[in-house]
Amino acid sequence: MKILVDADACPVKDIIVQQAALRGIEVWMVCDTAHRIEDGYSRVLVVDQGADTADVKIANVTCAGDIVVTQDYGVASMAIGKGARVLHQNGMEYTPQNIDRLLFERFLGKKSRRAGMRTHNAKKRTRQDDQAFLRALVRVLEGEQTQCE
Repeated sequence: MKILVDADACPVKDIIVQQAALRGIEVWMVCDTAHRIEDGYSRVLVVDQGADTADVKIANVTCAGDIVVTQDYGVASMAIGKGARVLHQNGMEYTPQNIDRLLFERFLGKKSRRAGMRTHNAKKRTRQDDQAFLRALVRVLEGEQTQCE
């Protein structure tokens, strides 16, 4: 098992590294060439800049039993399909039961924006968001884990 992080805009990288290091779990940070990550623990996979290059890399290296951290619903959907547990940076776990609704809501939002309508802005990240993510990550890490072959 490893933790894969869609790291370009991930605000919880430090929490992930801290919890993984405590448990001796490998972390792979996936980012494009516009970002530099050096945390002293993670394996950093750097991909070319471009639409969805990091997403495709994550999808290609994810195995059943891995944990993926992303805010991208498409990445989450692909990782679920490969048997990974997937967390959003706010602590929500993506599941087969909620991913279709989330993808549909994303579609409706894009359609509205293309039609000139305004959608709500993302709220500012809080300490409570970090705590919710930490609780969710610990819950997943302490759950049953399978190995990637």
